[in-house]
Amino acid sequence: MDILISGAGIAGPALAYWLRRYGFTPTVVERAPALRPGGQAVDLRGSARDVIEWMGLADAVRVRHTGVVGLAGVDESNRRLYSWGQELSGDSGGIIAELEILRGDLARLLYEAASDGVEYLWGDSIAELTQHDDGVEVRFESGTSRRFDLVVGADGVHSRVRRLAFGPEDEFVRDDGMYKVIFPVPGVPYGDGWQRMYVMPGRKRAGLYPVREGDARGMLFFGGPRVDYDRHDIGWQKRFVADTFAGEGWEVPRMLDAMWSTPDFFFDRGGMVRVPGWTRGRVVLLGDSVFGGSVGMGTSMAIVAAYVLAGELAIADGDHRRAFAGYETVLRDYVNRNQKPMPFGTRGFLPKSVMGIRLGNGLTRVMLAGPWRGMLTGGLQDAASNVTLRNYVQQAMLVDGER
Repeated sequence: MDILISGAGIAGPALAYWLRRYGFTPTVVERAPALRPGGQAVDLRGSARDVIEWMGLADAVRVRHTGVVGLAGVDESNRRLYSWGQELSGDSGGIIAELEILRGDLARLLYEAASDGVEYLWGDSIAELTQHDDGVEVRFESGTSRRFDLVVGADGVHSRVRRLAFGPEDEFVRDDGMYKVIFPVPGVPYGDGWQRMYVMPGRKRAGLYPVREGDARGMLFFGGPRVDYDRHDIGWQKRFVADTFAGEGWEVPRMLDAMWSTPDFFFDRGGMVRVPGWTRGRVVLLGDSVFGGSVGMGTSMAIVAAYVLAGELAIADGDHRRAFAGYETVLRDYVNRNQKPMPFGTRGFLPKSVMGIRLGNGLTRVMLAGPWRGMLTGGLQDAASNVTLRNYVQQAMLVDGER
């Protein structure tokens, strides 16, 4: 079967790897002209680690671990208000996972693993989908048209495939009331492996996440009403961020200086994706396009879901209806348990007043000191392993033998 995958982030190449292993012919189309470098640090938790092991990538991921050992809340003078290390909550049980890697590094590993026999169409995207009983006619933005047996939307929260095959974005994405910004910050004087977070009045938060000696990922979060903007107008986005954080202290001026000069810049409005059914005919959604918006589990869910979708297609012997049904059946409870908003919600994460900040810091210290730590992560570790993964490789061999 010829299968078109929209999106060359995490979910797309992971799916392409497994499809190629089962003998399918995957094609990946990506709007960007090449792999996107950098990005935020992402976690590999629970069952996703098993999939990475089966792909033979575990050692490569460990070599590229960011080295972060914990999260520290700080005040404007950089005095620690609380410390949350890995030892407080166990492997995969807290904010800091044992296996963390920059998104760009993981995307590169997946792409290299899925490059043999996989066609990549860079700098293009899907403009139109027309479904038929025996396939899907796809017209690309470049003007070319091709026919595929199946189409997979692995193109993120703002999925074009979802919009074309399922409906408008506002039917499926619930706004969470805040913006998120990520970019590299060189020359950071914190080489101790501790991520630092600083909260400001007015529903603003800044963070520095060290990724190597002297360098970090800067993170800025801020609440407020939705503003219409062009997702491709990076200059406007940077001005909007600079205006929002003008005059703030701590490391924010250093961060804004670094922001202006970097091409590696992520800006988006946060949202939770809920799609009642994951398939429409010969079109299926994968990754953030169908379950985006979780805290700390987006990458892990994408990798697990790619494994399951490819495996269900392999053992269904060409019957995409049966494969798609199996895909949802295996993953629905796993996704429901892991697709959760942050504890205490956006307003807890971004307090409005100085008093709210003090209350939040005090509550965090109390919870970290007692038996209530699990409430801060919502049972993340148990949920991360809440799926039974079949040995699809073995079952696919049996199907081939019967054929």
